[in-house]
Amino acid sequence: MTLNPFTKQKVEVDCTVEIENTFESLEAHVRFNDGTTVNPGDEVIVHGQPIEVPYGHKEQFDRRATITRASAVERLWTRATGDFEFMELCEFSFSEGRL
Repeated sequence: MTLNPFTKQKVEVDCTVEIENTFESLEAHVRFNDGTTVNPGDEVIVHGQPIEVPYGHKEQFDRRATITRASAVERLWTRATGDFEFMELCEFSFSEGRL
């Protein structure tokens, strides 16, 4: 069996979303409950209703997530070009869009 270097895989996992919205910190983290890790080039989509945490609170939510694994070619490209983009501003998208 030959693996195609352009093939992507999708994995569904349970996750915990931790959000803190306080004076000291505004942060959001996703922890995969089974210890799954993401690698360069992978994409993660957390499913469910939009989350709102009131100011002054820190909360956790149980959700499902889809991890789309980068193909071997995408992973190689991400590693090769990642150092050049390291100093650029990171862009994060928190949207209510549905797939």
